[in-house]
Amino acid sequence: MNKPPRTVLAFDYGLRQIGVATGNTLLGTTRPLPILRARDGIPDWDEIAKLVAEWQPDLLVVGEPLNMDGSASELSARANKFARRLHGRLGMSVIMVDERLSSFEAKQQSRERGHRGDYNADPVDSLAAELILQTWLADNRVPEP
Repeated sequence: MNKPPRTVLAFDYGLRQIGVATGNTLLGTTRPLPILRARDGIPDWDEIAKLVAEWQPDLLVVGEPLNMDGSASELSARANKFARRLHGRLGMSVIMVDERLSSFEAKQQSRERGHRGDYNADPVDSLAAELILQTWLADNRVPEP
């Protein structure tokens, strides 16, 4: 029995901005969306509600910024709090996904595409969210019959 197609929204949590990406489990496709601004890690919850209303995801994924040894980083507790608030405000399932090296990889891909590498001019948060989502999709892909 196949799982029904699912739309997923992924978030790369940050204190100043939050990257967002959407994906589809049926096709395994992903795409970055515009970043959300945050103030000390607090997003505009109305903007998140608008995104959810627009994309109607079945699941939310939040990147968990772990240290390279797998231990929690300083930002991990805040990302987990963000995930709990998403669940509480929206009543949706939220899954945490290890995001080690996603921002590093996103910056590398951005440079390869010819972007200057100036993080403020070319934020890569939504590309990082897309990489987090691709990780989740790869781990949760249903094999073809």
